[in-house]
Amino acid sequence: MATTYLYRTPSSAGNRKTWTWSAWIKRARKADSNNSRLFGAGTGQSDYTSWFMYAPETTDGRLQFQNRISGTTTSVKLNRKFFDVAGWYHIVIACDTTQSSANDRMKFYVNGVQETSFAEFVPPGQNVDTMVNNNVAHNIGAGEATGYTPRYFSGAMNNVSIVDGAALTASSFGQTDTASGIWKFKPPSGVTWGTNGTHLKFENSGNLGLDSSGQTNNWTLSGNGKQILSTPTNVYATLNSLYTDGGSGITYSNGDNTANVTGNSWCTAMATIATNKGKWYWEAKITYNNHNEGYIGAATTNKMALKTNATHYLGQTTDSVGYYTGNGTIYDGSGTTAYGSAVTTGQILGCALDLDNNKIYFSINGTWQNSANPSGGTGGFNLPAGMTSTSQGNNLIVPCVSPNESKWDCNFGNGFFGTTAITSAGSNGNGSLFEYDVPSGYYALNTKNLNTYG
Repeated sequence: MATTYLYRTPSSAGNRKTWTWSAWIKRARKADSNNSRLFGAGTGQSDYTSWFMYAPETTDGRLQFQNRISGTTTSVKLNRKFFDVAGWYHIVIACDTTQSSANDRMKFYVNGVQETSFAEFVPPGQNVDTMVNNNVAHNIGAGEATGYTPRYFSGAMNNVSIVDGAALTASSFGQTDTASGIWKFKPPSGVTWGTNGTHLKFENSGNLGLDSSGQTNNWTLSGNGKQILSTPTNVYATLNSLYTDGGSGITYSNGDNTANVTGNSWCTAMATIATNKGKWYWEAKITYNNHNEGYIGAATTNKMALKTNATHYLGQTTDSVGYYTGNGTIYDGSGTTAYGSAVTTGQILGCALDLDNNKIYFSINGTWQNSANPSGGTGGFNLPAGMTSTSQGNNLIVPCVSPNESKWDCNFGNGFFGTTAITSAGSNGNGSLFEYDVPSGYYALNTKNLNTYG
């Protein structure tokens, strides 16, 4: 969400003592040191209710709830650490301050399971009001309304619900899949939403604040928020912002789809989804390229062992392969091969990875280099032995980019380069959105396709 959030000020107060908040969230690494705010309501530093997560790259990564009324603060902090930037979490916070037992006033559920271990547990007193459902500014994806430097949520949200007047369990919003045992989304059931109740599905790309609860409690978008295809039921790959490959380091942004290296040092950014079979396609756009250097390609997950050595990048070991943007040469750890043209700033590189036949193909603005035809299996580059060897089991392969004082916007099928939508969708996307035509038989890296074709 970056500096994007949704806001609403209820016209009248609802139940400030009893309520439920439910949301599916996908974390991303923050480019600043502020905590990632999921929700905030209030009038200033003395009167607010909010909850936030500590940054996933820190040693904390926990969820914390705070309620401050007339200068008196209560706080609950989970022991669970939310480090995952690849998948979605389902979080439910149920508040009922009318309960006589302090242990029953605040309940937290993560992926369907109630949390019982806390780093800090000082819930609101009995019958204490919160600022939730008060007629004050409410923010989703940002902290309390005024009094602090803006703090925003970094990542994505899906199916955000606020129930006014009931403290519900997670089973009202999710269920366990009988086949896999995985907690999954279900449409809210048996819910009486109340005066200020809200259900934001984010299904309308032109009106992300549209309320589907039936209460017409619509929210307003602030910033450049985007609807993405990645959902809790079909997770798309992003760059893995928790992986750092030496050097001056990579700054991640735009939901971990942008990798930026400002220093003159090689680093590698790896995707969050790996596979060892099937045919896969993705795109990357260079938006800044100070030295006309950089690589796009793939590596085995074994390459992560090289992260302490900043001199390693794609194609410098036999378990990785990279297309060098400076002159179109392919590096595979054992040598170099002339393959295509140099890449300039603003151009879009396509990568087609065929793990059924151990080949990789590269395109520039839709033109396949080396006169290749991924659909027909001609003109591809053979993957190096280190990527295909089974001596240590079936190697998992992951898409990568290696910037050197350059910036890459990756599109794994969500249809954006940074915050800019693709200009026109190519064909064969199979529901995913790419700038150029996807070769026949190739697919976007997401969990649905991985289950079907991987």
